[in-house]
Amino acid sequence: MQTAPIRLDPWRGRRGVGASLNVLFVHQNFPGQYLHLARYLGVQSGHRVVFITQRQDGEIPGVQKVVYKPRRTISPQVHHYLRESEAAVLNAQEVARVAMDLRTAGFVPDVMLGHNGWGEIWYLKDIFPKALLIGYFEFFYRLHGADVGFDPADPITPDTAPRLRTKNLGNLLALDTADLGQTPTQWQKSVYPRRYHPILHVNHEGVDTTVVRPDPTARLRLGNDGPEFAAGDEIVTYVARNLEPYRGFPTFMRSLPAILAARPNARVLVVGGDGVSYGSPPTGPLTFRQQMLEELGDSLDLSRVHFLGKIPYPGFLKVLQVSRVHVYLTYPFVLSWSMLEAMAAGCLVVGSRTQPVEEVLQHGGNGILVDFFSPTEVAARVIEALEDRRVHDSIRQNARDTIVTQYDLKTVCLPAHLRLLATVAPPGASNSVGSN
Repeated sequence: MQTAPIRLDPWRGRRGVGASLNVLFVHQNFPGQYLHLARYLGVQSGHRVVFITQRQDGEIPGVQKVVYKPRRTISPQVHHYLRESEAAVLNAQEVARVAMDLRTAGFVPDVMLGHNGWGEIWYLKDIFPKALLIGYFEFFYRLHGADVGFDPADPITPDTAPRLRTKNLGNLLALDTADLGQTPTQWQKSVYPRRYHPILHVNHEGVDTTVVRPDPTARLRLGNDGPEFAAGDEIVTYVARNLEPYRGFPTFMRSLPAILAARPNARVLVVGGDGVSYGSPPTGPLTFRQQMLEELGDSLDLSRVHFLGKIPYPGFLKVLQVSRVHVYLTYPFVLSWSMLEAMAAGCLVVGSRTQPVEEVLQHGGNGILVDFFSPTEVAARVIEALEDRRVHDSIRQNARDTIVTQYDLKTVCLPAHLRLLATVAPPGASNSVGSN
């Protein structure tokens, strides 16, 4: 909770025509999708950049961070349809208080950018009515054609439709508030109502392909005295923020006994935590990982399957660089950064035949598509990839080329973000914003 008056960092430049811009970012999980854009603007001469967040840790040069916390938790008696909405209102109220303190301290943004998912941007225009607001719109919930009802094990009930319609309250409120919107993929834009498409711009955050790239000399050691793996070894990788059904974790795990039996030298590296990012939590006391280990039992050679948990980014890159084949499965939902990073690292990606994946992967061209629900098909394609690395070299190269030409941070995505800023910047500031 913001209690003390905000003191702005010393001014690093002189505001003038074409020379500066006041930018306000809002994202509870600093820096979230704004890492690259905030980092770029923070070091540009003359711009003043403030970032409102709930996270205490992390810094970006030239970016002043202001931390807030909602003043209370949601009411126990609130209707279950409205729990997320009430939490978002509490966030929005506190962000509005911080914004008023910023205004009192002399900071008035020209442009505001924030993720809509937690309500934080809802009341910003009431504090800064002349500032242009660009909302980040990640997903609009639908009864048909997306994640809901995709898994037959999770059927639609009479409660589903009204719950989803209510869940979109925040989406609709922000769509009415924002001047422009950003969404990372065409498919994610497509799930929003068509009447809002004119304000939604498809701009992915981008992949720094100078950092995320193949490394034929890459080596990865697990722990101080654990096994060491090198690029070219028979390494199968799987990455998710959390190991859960939305990212196809059960299907992946059920494919492993056949893969390990067919390829005695294969090892499996699994990155991800035991929490829940999307969907319902597991029933009972076991995590999804524990459930799968219990289900597979002795059919799974655990000496060759390594659960790495959540690891630092450099370690994650090494995992991709030693990978022979990377499995990425997802419901029709938000596309993970990790799939694009795997492609940039030169992995052969075996991906689910679902809409967000199919927007990027073309079967046999820059990746391999499989049935999300078929462990047998996943295993067959992975085994083929392990049998002869050279057979798929052209697909690996095509995968990297796709990211370099369509999703590269420095040549494609960051310039697109800067052009979007230039369209809403005040007269005279647009030249400096979109010039690089």
